[in-house]
Amino acid sequence: MSDLEVVERRELRFVMMENEEYLKAQRREILLGKEEGLDVSLYSNPEFNWLQMEQIRMGLKDNLDASVYADPDYNYETMRQIRLSLYSGIDLIPYLKRGFADDDLLEIRFALMSRLPIDQWLQDTMCAPQIHEIRIGLSEDIDITAYADIRYNWMQMQQIRLGLEKKLNVDLYANHLFSHAQMREIRLGLEADIDVSSYCSLVYSATDMNEKRQALIDQNMKSIALDMGGAENEPADAAETTKKDVGEKDGTGGMEKKAVAFAPAASHDKDFSIFIEENGNKAYAYIPWVPGNKVTKEDIYQDLERREIVFGIKKDAIDDLIDQKRMNKKVLIAEGIPAKRGKDGWFEWFVRLDLPRIPAPLPDGGVDYVNIEAFEMVDEGEKIAVYHRAQPGIKGKNIYGETIHGEHGMEKPPMRGVGFRIAPDGVTYLSKMNGKFEYTAGRIMITNMLVVREDVTAVTGKLEVDGSVYVIGSIYSGGYIKATGDIIIEQNVETCRLIAGGNIMIKQGSCSKNDCFIEAEGEVSGSFFEAANINARGNVKANYIMNSNIDTMGKVIVSGSKGVLLGGRIRAVRGVDAYNLGNRLHLKTVLDIGRNELYDNEKEEFEKQRKKLLADLKELEQVWAKIEQFEATGKHVDEETRRKVHAGIEVQGRRLAELDGEESKLVNYTEQLKDAVCVKGTAYEGSVIVLNGIKFLLTTKVRRVHFKLQNKRVVMVSV
Repeated sequence: MSDLEVVERRELRFVMMENEEYLKAQRREILLGKEEGLDVSLYSNPEFNWLQMEQIRMGLKDNLDASVYADPDYNYETMRQIRLSLYSGIDLIPYLKRGFADDDLLEIRFALMSRLPIDQWLQDTMCAPQIHEIRIGLSEDIDITAYADIRYNWMQMQQIRLGLEKKLNVDLYANHLFSHAQMREIRLGLEADIDVSSYCSLVYSATDMNEKRQALIDQNMKSIALDMGGAENEPADAAETTKKDVGEKDGTGGMEKKAVAFAPAASHDKDFSIFIEENGNKAYAYIPWVPGNKVTKEDIYQDLERREIVFGIKKDAIDDLIDQKRMNKKVLIAEGIPAKRGKDGWFEWFVRLDLPRIPAPLPDGGVDYVNIEAFEMVDEGEKIAVYHRAQPGIKGKNIYGETIHGEHGMEKPPMRGVGFRIAPDGVTYLSKMNGKFEYTAGRIMITNMLVVREDVTAVTGKLEVDGSVYVIGSIYSGGYIKATGDIIIEQNVETCRLIAGGNIMIKQGSCSKNDCFIEAEGEVSGSFFEAANINARGNVKANYIMNSNIDTMGKVIVSGSKGVLLGGRIRAVRGVDAYNLGNRLHLKTVLDIGRNELYDNEKEEFEKQRKKLLADLKELEQVWAKIEQFEATGKHVDEETRRKVHAGIEVQGRRLAELDGEESKLVNYTEQLKDAVCVKGTAYEGSVIVLNGIKFLLTTKVRRVHFKLQNKRVVMVSV
């Protein structure tokens, strides 16, 4: 897509977003998704028009992986074709990457559904009508080598295909220099069994060819009439005399011999095609407009009979096609009853799955942490979900009268997770405890949650919880919470220590005098952080951060046009994304990104884990070697021991591979550091950027820049 097209599309989207009716349609799709219990965050994006939203919603509703086509750059029809392909287990993404879209994907999908070898003939610059001609040829078992060439447009391909269907010598006109109209005249001549060599040349236009063809046909008819009359001095109406003479000889009154004498001429004036589509479920008739083309209902029915099409014939459509002379139009003349796939098994949920885990945006681009619902509580014995079993398919029938068996719906595997049990009926899921419900990565997670309905202070004492903690109030001086799960604070935080095995969310933010300490194995988020000390493995997110010391293996993200990252020291392995950096007073703000002390510690931890895994693996392999020695001497080793040792070797080997993969990702990411620091607003002098140990001091105010590594130097690039 060119830069101009990108700009035009963005302008069009902007106009659409300004249109109230358009916004209503978008909101309607989001509301429908919520009512259906879907994760609407995948398409709650104003860059999607409502038709695109509809396709994503329909995919989510049917438990498809709609993320593969949830891209604003894919139009509605492209999304639709990818969605339909997912039902059939067909992967259209490789074709999408090659540049095919819309009707191109439709034709490719039909071909793949019919198991046709379309890939063998497909070329990247082909359009939908060209692919259609190739698909039809393959479905009719024609050798399409003669026309499956990008040099032919689809109309030229069609003329060659029609010739191949009627077993003509298409070599006479399969030349890309002939126009489709010239090809057609040569084809019609071959069908009329005349010598086309007199006009089969590029020097003649299609009009010239038509005149020469008609002249040759007239000449042949006169020759036939003269031969049957026995003399060259017959009356001017030789055909009538011929009919009379023949009739007198055999006593038929001329009628029978009329059919015999003029059968070839009649066939010359019957130019039509019947296309079989959708894997034998539909038949279409097409009658091109040509002078003197006289196709009858009987011709259509005879061709249907020849093709053994016996079911779903639409008599009214055939009558209308002939009586109303609907030329150059593809008309459906036979249609089967498609088989229906049974509905897949599905879960009916009795808890909300659509909690807005992604906070709502504020008008300035910031994030509304205050009103986010972070979790849902369930009671012991509460019904979580009920599984509805898959349904059998419904049989259909194609136009050949063959029964098509409906595919049975697929069963879903039982739900996995913790904190629930399955009732004796095998389909009802019940909570084992009073706790916090989450559904993440396809797993039910119900964990213990302590709800604190008062402010937490030094007087409250230390709270140590095996599970999560939800504080409805605030945390003041001396507050201490340690939890194996998440910590959610409804209001604000001052002097305290928070330690979580999961995420920490402080809805109204944290303000202290550098005596607030926050540690999390997951993300840390809040409206703001002032003079906080944060250590997290996940991202740290807020609408502004001031004078704070932050260590994170992830990114620091400051949202909104008023958002600012000011003062303090930030160590983030994966980078910083902020609107404003520093301020006019040149308050020193240090960003240490990439291969810093945190990175070195992580590498050391990887090495420790690797040594331990190798030691465990070596020990297991030694045990396995002893088992093999025992068995070699004829001694018996019980199967359970063999199985456990073998499984242990496999598990340790897999963990080692996963560990190496994680380390490799970390090394590869920090090696490049592309767009390591992104400032969408203003970066002020006094800010210090350190990328992989290479220092850069900002000496002047700049706007909208990326800081990145280039040839072992820190450089600025405009956003």
